[in-house]
Amino acid sequence: MPGGRLTQQERQQIALGLADGLAYAEIARRLDRPTSTITREVMRNGGPASYRADLAHRATERRTHRRRPAAPRGTEAPPQAHGRDPEAMREYEELFTTVLIGSGTPAMMARVLACLTLTDAGSLTASELVQRLQVSPASISKAIAFLESQGLVRRERDERRRERYVVDDDVWYQSMMASAEALLQVVAIARQGVGVLGPGTPAAARLENIARFLDFVRESTTRAAEQAREILSTPPEAPSA
Repeated sequence: MPGGRLTQQERQQIALGLADGLAYAEIARRLDRPTSTITREVMRNGGPASYRADLAHRATERRTHRRRPAAPRGTEAPPQAHGRDPEAMREYEELFTTVLIGSGTPAMMARVLACLTLTDAGSLTASELVQRLQVSPASISKAIAFLESQGLVRRERDERRRERYVVDDDVWYQSMMASAEALLQVVAIARQGVGVLGPGTPAAARLENIARFLDFVRESTTRAAEQAREILSTPPEAPSA
């Protein structure tokens, strides 16, 4: 299986495969590349609907030129817990980050969320995040503020009174509930607009349809999140003898 960076010709084949509706795994098989390589390439360059080989190739060249110089000798990556392969972990974290970005999460926020999620403890301090991601404290602070607003991260103090940023098994439930709350605000403002524009007018009817649609989605999302949380938090019954 070939290694190294994708060539421009391979990127053209990826674009053609996407246009033909091929799955990432099939494109990877035809190029004799890992599926993760194709997934990461597509998601970091606009997603399957917007991927263009020429733009992806130029973007990769720019990223390569901006890449940080190699770390000096003696600063090897710390050993991975549980015997994990450091290179496999690095590639997976990059892939996970890329998919988060493709789903709409800003890049730095995606990096922080991926870093926290893939840590066994599920929590890190600001200084630990700075060290792991090699970014400024201000970047971490801004990312955490965003993730908190989405219900994806919470803060707590450890025994040394240090502030830690935490993700846990409840984080996606909290995020879904925060999204539902945000939808409720849109529903309310849309229905307020009906009164301003005048009931029965085309614009007011459009706003009412928006409000009804989003309200239905909000209620469905809330109900599904609560049901999933209850089901998944209940331990399975032991089989009867």
